Amino acid sequence: MKSTPATYQVIGEGYAGRRVPDPRIAARIRSALGTARRICNVGAGAGSYEPGDREVIAVEPSPAMIAQRASRQRVVRARAEALPFTDRAFDAATAFLTLHHWEDLAAGLAELRRVAPLRVVFTFDPERQIDLWLVRDYLPVIQEIELVRSPTIATLCDMLGGAEVSVVPIPWDCSDGFQAAYWRRPERYLDARVRASISTLALLPQTMVDDAMKRLAADLASGAWAERNAELLARDEMDFAYRLLVSRERRRS
Repeated sequence: MKSTPATYQVIGEGYAGRRVPDPRIAARIRSALGTARRICNVGAGAGSYEPGDREVIAVEPSPAMIAQRASRQRVVRARAEALPFTDRAFDAATAFLTLHHWEDLAAGLAELRRVAPLRVVFTFDPERQIDLWLVRDYLPVIQEIELVRSPTIATLCDMLGGAEVSVVPIPWDCSDGFQAAYWRRPERYLDARVRASISTLALLPQTMVDDAMKRLAADLASGAWAERNAELLARDEMDFAYRLLVSRERRRS
C-alpha cells in the first residue's frame, strides 16, 4: 500500500497543522546534520524538520502537500527516484518518515547517495511495529502492511552504503502526529481528523478503522485500556521503533 501524490490530495488536508515537528526529534536531526549548510529534503511533505537556518531545497511530488508549506519558493515538484540535481549538489540529503511511500526504494536511496555525501534518514523499523498497542490490540493488519511496504533497518543500511543507527524515543506529548505519537493519549486516535494525518490509518478500509475505534472507545470507557497499558502511564518517553540513520560517504584510501 503506497501513498501517491493523488492519494495525498485526499488525505493531505490539514496535514501541516497536525504534523508539527517535535522539538526533541528536531534537535536530534539537527545534530546529525552537523555543519551541513546546503540540504536537499526528499519526500518533504509540508516541510517538517527542515532546519530554518540553512539552505534547504525541498523535493515533493504532491501538490496537496506543497500547498501547505509555509514557503514554496524552494520546492521542486519531483520524485525521489529522479532528483533533478547534479552529483554532489548538496552537503546533505534528508528523508523524514517518507521511505515507505516511495515507488522504487533502491533508486531513491541511490539518488540520495548521488547528490550528497551525508544522508540523514528518520524512519521506523517495521519489524518492531507490533510493540505499539494500537497495532497489537486493535489493528494488527498494520503490521502486515508495514512488513510488505516498509524496508527493514538492515536493508536501509545496506542500500545507503552503511549507516549509524540510533533510537529516537517518542515523548508522551509528541507534537508530530505520526502513527505512534499518541501512545499515552489513546483518546486522540478517536478523532477522525487526527487519523487523516496518519497515512496507514487513512488508507485502511474505513469500516475496519471504525470498528477498531469503537473497540478502543469501549476499552477507554470501561478502564480496560488503562489496565492493559498501566505501565505506559508512568513513562515520559518510549521506544516505538523509530530510528535515525546517518550515512556518510566512506573516504577512499
